[in-house]
Amino acid sequence: MDTMVAIGFFDDVGGGMIPDDLAQIDLRSMHVLVTVHDAGSFSAAAAQLDVSQSTVSYTIDRLRRAFGDPLFVRQGNRIAQTDKCGDLVSQAREMVNRMLAIAVPQEFDPVTAEGAVTLSCNHHERFLLLPALIAALRAAAPKVVLNVLESAVNGKQQLRENSADIVLGPVRILGEGYFRRRLFCDHYSCVMDADNPLATGELTLDRFREAAHVAVTHNGQWQALYFAALRERDIFLTPQLTLPSHDSIELMIAGTDLVATIPNRLARTYGGLCVRRFPVHIPIEIDMYWTERTHKSGLHRWVRQLLADVTASRLNRSPDGCDDEQEFATPIQSDSS
Repeated sequence: MDTMVAIGFFDDVGGGMIPDDLAQIDLRSMHVLVTVHDAGSFSAAAAQLDVSQSTVSYTIDRLRRAFGDPLFVRQGNRIAQTDKCGDLVSQAREMVNRMLAIAVPQEFDPVTAEGAVTLSCNHHERFLLLPALIAALRAAAPKVVLNVLESAVNGKQQLRENSADIVLGPVRILGEGYFRRRLFCDHYSCVMDADNPLATGELTLDRFREAAHVAVTHNGQWQALYFAALRERDIFLTPQLTLPSHDSIELMIAGTDLVATIPNRLARTYGGLCVRRFPVHIPIEIDMYWTERTHKSGLHRWVRQLLADVTASRLNRSPDGCDDEQEFATPIQSDSS
């Protein structure tokens, strides 16, 4: 990258002489260190950086000499960081991101602009928002590339490691350097086959409790918000079927006695299933997150605003269960604040 050149971070610190090995450390070296840490191996880091593994090894060796520490040690088939490496990676990540944030172009003309934006989300947000976003993006900025990732439960990690520029979802990402904007709210509904006994009559919590349930778990790493709300009412569900995503629910439920509790806006798109309102109102707040690295980028600011506009238009600015959309980006405070 053009921004990763030697800079004088280590010049005239405290008025003393800086050792030669330390004085030669540049921003590119810090970027390599962070990438090795996040990738978990030299070979994976080399692939991400599009350089040879020997280049990565040479850079880490320079850092080892400069900081007088092995930084990474082998444990079986993987590498583990030393304590000093952990401290250094934290400082290096902040340093690299701040330099990238300063260097990023703030002017932006969508007609002529080139560049890429990586957006991470799950099926709920992808199904509801991305078709309209892609159409608007192609019409206004045809040279801009949009990369879409599955976030599962890894949104904060993806932002922290710079593998995603924007994360969407009903998640809470806390800590300094993160920004949030409310996009829309939803609530839960239950979907089932039209011949399911729960398709008629009042859907009470007692009837719901006795149903055969489907749960989306993102490969066992996540539990929907309604589980906690039910536990507060001494209701503990044992799903009869777990799925990694919402994208195949309609096919799995049709012709069975299974019931899935999913976001209402998504449920309403399943024309072949009966949709009943979940007995407890639980807001599902879908937020957009990004970091300081792209906060002032002209391209990313434009895409974030386009996504907010598309969402408002697509969902008619009347999101169920939420009356107070946040119209402006707000920095996220850490857990301790």
